[in-house]
Amino acid sequence: MNSRLASFRGPSTPNSSPVQQRYNQKSPRAPTSPARQTESTFHRKVRSSLQELRTACRTWDDLISHDGLKAVQKLVDARTDLDNQLAQVPGGGLPRTRIVGPKLAYMDERIHEIDAIVAKLRKQFAKMAAVVEGLDTLIAEAHKAKGWEWVHGEPLWVTWTLEKFVTSIGEILRPYHRSLEQHAELAAILRPHSVTFEESRDAVHRWIEEPFLEDERWDARWEDLCLVEIDKWDSR
Repeated sequence: MNSRLASFRGPSTPNSSPVQQRYNQKSPRAPTSPARQTESTFHRKVRSSLQELRTACRTWDDLISHDGLKAVQKLVDARTDLDNQLAQVPGGGLPRTRIVGPKLAYMDERIHEIDAIVAKLRKQFAKMAAVVEGLDTLIAEAHKAKGWEWVHGEPLWVTWTLEKFVTSIGEILRPYHRSLEQHAELAAILRPHSVTFEESRDAVHRWIEEPFLEDERWDARWEDLCLVEIDKWDSR
């Protein structure tokens, strides 16, 4: 089958994940600060919460760039293949072999896969929101236990205060929510079998591009910062 997607994408299953390559790149190590204080429960909660958020963001990237993209490509390939086979039927009549039913069943399976990917993205976003909400709660607890100055004026490890960590990390929800809405929209576009090839091609382009996360995903904005600002960030 000559896939009409060949003009704008490579193999459905890449030899190596670009997301994984990005994770394996070396990052600058955090400087040692002699002024760091003994860790409290609040220090450990911030670190574990942000590590949990990192895991959810990287799972998100894998769902989009691997599982989701593969399902989208297979769906469009199957529709293209069916169109090509039907075009070969003489006089535009009915095909002599039973090809439509199996192809439709296969395409429906890919649509279910895409819907499942969107559902998993919603689950990851709920995890992200829960982490941010938990950190908001931590601020109130720290005010009561440590006082206003400790929360707003004293660095946890290097330079960032507890307040700065909590207020800044909440910004990550906006681009991921936009990405969620975009991929839910693309799944809806690809769902009907009547969608044109041009519409499908545009949907695949938009699925890959991730415009809302290009400069805002975890590894683009937060990983190096946490490595510098949080002691024992990458300890195992």
